[in-house]
Amino acid sequence: MDKSDERYGCYVAILEEELVCAMGCTEPIAIAYAAARARELLGARPDRLAVSACGSIIKNAKSVVVPHTGGLKGIEAAAAAGVVAGRPECELEVIAEVGEDDVEAIVAYLAETPIEVECAPGCADFDIVVRAFAEGADAPHHEVLVHIADYHTNVVREERDGAVVFDAPTAAAAGEATGFADRSLLTMEGIWDFAMTCDLGDVRHLVDRQAACNDRIADEGLSGDWGANIGRVMLGAYGDDVKVRACARAAAASDARMSGCELPVVINSGSGNQGITVSVPLVVYARELGSADDQLRRALVLSNLVAIHQRAGIGRLSAFCGAVCAGAAAGAGIAYLDGGGYEDAVHAVVNALSIVAGMVCDGAKASCAAKIAFSVNAGILGYVMYRDGQQFYGGDGIVKKGVENTIDSVAQLGREGMRATNEEIIKIMLGS
Repeated sequence: MDKSDERYGCYVAILEEELVCAMGCTEPIAIAYAAARARELLGARPDRLAVSACGSIIKNAKSVVVPHTGGLKGIEAAAAAGVVAGRPECELEVIAEVGEDDVEAIVAYLAETPIEVECAPGCADFDIVVRAFAEGADAPHHEVLVHIADYHTNVVREERDGAVVFDAPTAAAAGEATGFADRSLLTMEGIWDFAMTCDLGDVRHLVDRQAACNDRIADEGLSGDWGANIGRVMLGAYGDDVKVRACARAAAASDARMSGCELPVVINSGSGNQGITVSVPLVVYARELGSADDQLRRALVLSNLVAIHQRAGIGRLSAFCGAVCAGAAAGAGIAYLDGGGYEDAVHAVVNALSIVAGMVCDGAKASCAAKIAFSVNAGILGYVMYRDGQQFYGGDGIVKKGVENTIDSVAQLGREGMRATNEEIIKIMLGS
């Protein structure tokens, strides 16, 4: 793909937007970010907080450990961490630089400060509102509001004492996703062309950081005691051939991350688990196959963009498990590393989606690691099927003739078909 092609600059911009560092699960971190912004706007540590969020945010923040909180879970812990120790200028690494004294202060603040949490009915698929109140007897009373919508760091409104300080349209109001390069330019054919021919100098820093960060947390996941230790269980039960290692190391990285490991992850489509899934298995295969560094880089470009392409039609949050798209994308990257061409990559994606498209998201927690392992396995199987002369065809369930049509089918399933499923999952999780 020539640099003069409008898609070239767009694809680079998409990777720059999506491959960013995050400390902790991104939904509670978005709450911490909003709370840190609220404290800054208030000009004091709040005496009371109120967090209102859509069901999907609550689903993903309810059961996951927040880093640097002494093992605390949930929305209240995330908000408290953001207030006490958050650095809003660091965005998704808002609570990355927290000392031991800060951890004690977070625990104390959480114990002594009222924090109300509400599941907001009828709001957008990604919506967080944090209200902070200064109500001390010896100080003036103030109230601030910070509203995040559409994606994790997209502040669309700030208020202080009822006066609007900042206001921007949400995607719903604008009729499109705001602040992003045009995802409609992504196609499997275009992604393959870009990944195979791009100037790696334009993307090297992004994919190298992703490979290094995500491989490091995989090491920690296997060496420490995190979550359900899915990676170690898999290696103990199934051996250590390359396929098992690819699944196990990705699972181990997720187990560490879901359990509050204080290492950053480079994300994909707003998700650390998806960032892990599109990258860690490729690092494993590149080592096994003796791939050159630049081959791994091109594989990572391919895998990341394929995952983003799939998620663009579904949206940031859904009942459709994001590991499915990421695992299919990893299959495409592994196909390339193994010497496969465009058709191998395309059929890896289609076959993998056909295998695990029914996997639902019931929030961020320990079992995400196992879902990642099975999604990566589906991606690998999808590739191996086609390599060995087998595939699923248009008309087999939701599979359509042509990879773009299949991706559109999955997008429709995740965006529209699973809307009621998502609501039911949230009801079950909240006990209502």
